[in-house]
Amino acid sequence: MSQSLSQEVRSDWARKEVEQLFALPFSDLIFKAQTVHREHFNPNEVQVSTLCSIKTGACPEDCAYCPQSARYDTGLEREKLMAVEQVLEEAKAAKASGATRFCMGAAWRSPKKKDMPYVTSMVQGVKELGLETCMTLGMVDEDQAKTLADAGLDYYNHNLDTSPEFYGEIITTRTYQDRLETLNNVRIAGMKVCSGGIVGMGEQESDRVGLLMQLANMTHHPESVPINMLVRVEGTPLSDQAELDPFDFIRTIAVARILMPKSHVRLSAGREDMNDQTQSLAFLAGANSIFYGEKLLTTANPEANKDMQLFKRLGVNPESREEQHTEQEQAAAIAKQLDAQANAHVFYDAVQS
Repeated sequence: MSQSLSQEVRSDWARKEVEQLFALPFSDLIFKAQTVHREHFNPNEVQVSTLCSIKTGACPEDCAYCPQSARYDTGLEREKLMAVEQVLEEAKAAKASGATRFCMGAAWRSPKKKDMPYVTSMVQGVKELGLETCMTLGMVDEDQAKTLADAGLDYYNHNLDTSPEFYGEIITTRTYQDRLETLNNVRIAGMKVCSGGIVGMGEQESDRVGLLMQLANMTHHPESVPINMLVRVEGTPLSDQAELDPFDFIRTIAVARILMPKSHVRLSAGREDMNDQTQSLAFLAGANSIFYGEKLLTTANPEANKDMQLFKRLGVNPESREEQHTEQEQAAAIAKQLDAQANAHVFYDAVQS
């Protein structure tokens, strides 16, 4: 491995290289990650996003971690798709609280045709408020992705969750390739990609290596990479899963930062169980985005004022929303390139171990 701390943007990571990063002494890994982070971002700014569940529960999928699955009795109250006006009120409150990005999530396998006019109206309304928009609605085909892009959606979130090898232990109702195809459809439509995974589900370090390789060896890295810590919810198959060592979580953040130097790495689910010291280490390791507010879809999140108190103690400021013209042009260029490919799946070539 090169001794240089500078990190170029690459899509050809070998498994041995990523394994070597995970094996570095902790202080060396954090130093390298922080150095890479400073090359591309202000180290004292963190992007602040708010996540709103626009349709809760009754999902037909069997994701072993998810309380929204209809297959598990978690006590979650099911809710129909929110009215557009209600979503916009949530977005206004998020903006007033300091969020620059508003993410909307629906517990669907895939949106139905009748749902699309409502979700596109949500996108348009939130954008009119001056917020960046993101949605996660399950799998989307090319037409659905184009409809969302035409409405002005900035980001589409669709996590890979884990490595291809461990995936079948967590989900059986959709394939890994299904997820890759959704991300490909999002790219072709010209939207930016938000994709990451969950750690602490019983996977091995080799699976964390595999997940990050899948993301980092995409021809165009996801612009946003959420790294979630498993939230153990009573009633789900993973409710009794042993807690992951926090240092293993921080290592995953750090390696993600090194492999994807220009991506926002988001500290996502699981923050409620992290103390201030662990969260601070995550920022030091290269995390520069959080979900802000009292609830993250259906699980708890640190109270907003607590986040701001931690920011103040650390000398961290919320990242201001920059003009999106350059990023939109880049996304359009990527879409044009992908659309020209005879085989769209080339974009997500399988990572060879």
